[in-house]
Amino acid sequence: MNNPINDNEVKALISLLDDSDKEVYSHIEEKLISLGREVIPFLEDAWSHAFDAVLQQRIEAIVHKIQFENLLEDLKLWIHTNDDNLFDGALLVARYQYPDMDVSRIQEQLQQIKKEIWLELNENLTALETINIINHILFDIHNFSGNTANYHAPQNSFINIVCESKKGNPLTLGIVYITLAQMLGLPIYGVNLPEHFVLAYCGNDEHFQLDKKNVLCYINPFSKGTVFGKSDIDVFVNRLKITPQDSHYYPCSNRDMILRMIRNLAHSYQKLGDTEKVDELAQMVALFNVK
Repeated sequence: MNNPINDNEVKALISLLDDSDKEVYSHIEEKLISLGREVIPFLEDAWSHAFDAVLQQRIEAIVHKIQFENLLEDLKLWIHTNDDNLFDGALLVARYQYPDMDVSRIQEQLQQIKKEIWLELNENLTALETINIINHILFDIHNFSGNTANYHAPQNSFINIVCESKKGNPLTLGIVYITLAQMLGLPIYGVNLPEHFVLAYCGNDEHFQLDKKNVLCYINPFSKGTVFGKSDIDVFVNRLKITPQDSHYYPCSNRDMILRMIRNLAHSYQKLGDTEKVDELAQMVALFNVK
């Protein structure tokens, strides 16, 4: 158990952050990071009163390192204990760039969309009729759409920005779609196609148990929920000249989706030449390989 933070000690450490001796600064930085997220309010207060740009940059770097270490811990916990909650996984990825985002605002937005869909649903609808209702409310009324103008932009991988701008890539739009489906108890899941991401609406077996191998149809969230069949995936895979695999046709895990989201983000920053972010995201990816 960590000892309570001594306010005066923290303030004394922060007062030394502008020391020109790199060894002194390195020691202070290490000590502050070891104290964890509780020192962030002290650092933010010091930043707001600092007139030295170098000092502000040092404070920003320390805050980021503390937040990133906390994020790694929380992501590790999600991978091993909470990966049944896809939305929480997407929020963790968003926290990388937006640690102070307003989660309740996103939840309220999705609850409102869910309510509008729910009011139109009834148990006699076919899978296609159900999909058409979701598509109409999500894409026609709430105006979600694929970000074709800036397909590789980092913001397409942050669920909070996608919900705010209503534009995203196939994966984040798919995660919004799946999250709404989960809230409504509908059997819609993600399919990890190479170079694309689509959704599968699954049916029941003869004993009325959900069967994820029984895909009734596929949905393309990037093109406003276009519905298509297995033969279209056959054509797509053949065009890529790759050997068809089960993973091209059947639902993937939440873990697979969040891992892909992080890799998409790393690819975006790679294209922008931001090697520091690429390296940090590689640390996040590495957590998925730890047993």
